[in-house]
Amino acid sequence: MTDPIRLTSLAHGGGCGCKLAPAVLREILAAMPAAAAFPNLMVGTETSDDAAVWRLNDSQALVATTDFFMPVVDDPFDFGRIAATNALSDVYAMGATPILALAIVGMPVAQLSADVIGRILAGGATVCAAAGVPVAGGHSIDSVEPIYGLVALGLVHPDKVLTNRGGRAGDVLILTKALGVGVLSAAFKQERLDAAGYAALIASTTQLNVLGADLPGVAGVHAVTDVTGFGLLGHALEMARGAGLTVEIEAMAPALLDGVEALARDGVRTGASGRNWASYGGAVREPAGLPDWRRDLLTDPQTSGGLLIAVGADQAQAVLDLAVARSFDFSRVVGRLVEGPAEIRLV
Repeated sequence: MTDPIRLTSLAHGGGCGCKLAPAVLREILAAMPAAAAFPNLMVGTETSDDAAVWRLNDSQALVATTDFFMPVVDDPFDFGRIAATNALSDVYAMGATPILALAIVGMPVAQLSADVIGRILAGGATVCAAAGVPVAGGHSIDSVEPIYGLVALGLVHPDKVLTNRGGRAGDVLILTKALGVGVLSAAFKQERLDAAGYAALIASTTQLNVLGADLPGVAGVHAVTDVTGFGLLGHALEMARGAGLTVEIEAMAPALLDGVEALARDGVRTGASGRNWASYGGAVREPAGLPDWRRDLLTDPQTSGGLLIAVGADQAQAVLDLAVARSFDFSRVVGRLVEGPAEIRLV
């Protein structure tokens, strides 16, 4: 009996590390013709937000997003779970509750059995069931690399939509998950990840960001985004540009997943981490003496990463308490928004 094919061996990248580099994406979007004005389109492409938002009526807005990628792990069921969790995160990041999902499936059918592909879809369906939504359809193609993800739809009150651009000077920034998913996934592909590291990778990437749906009801929450392929610094920079403020990030403040520091110090990193820094490093002011491995973790692509929340300082503890009650035990204050140019300042 031959050994099963490693899913990751069929893909040139994995997870949110597959995303286009931020600078490339900005160039592509800048070349797009201006869209016609639609009065019910509350959030479109102009702010690099996590999802589009369309006002349905005075009490409901539809949140729509899509997300898909190549395998970050070899287990089909885990791959499906991770991809579905990551896709639903964009709905939660807008303060919405998911209502419906559609599957996006591209598989090399000559290399993967129907059983393997079915387990990928089953993993995604299990996550959607946990989120209380059906996978109500989708589309599949025969592709060179395995690809799986979702179109995800959600609902939120139009007055309670959370975007990445509402931060105010004086807000503190809370990150709800530990960093290091990219490092762990790179170590996995290099066959250097132990059982504890794999468990930490799966636990983080399959934890639904359900906290996001609670945040519109918390006083003082002004902006939210999820930290995914562009790393903490890239998504914080989008928040800075949206608010027209400087984001200060405490370089040593974010929690790290188990085993990540040792791997990072040993030079394990993803290619996407370097591409991220090349894309936006010019907008980051870093202190002298910051170790390269630590900076790599701040640009590390986070597949299904945590929420980055801008909240008034007097309400920060309430958000942290709510996060811990929702089992986001790695939640930390990692920075703040201050007056200044739209850039990142590492402190």
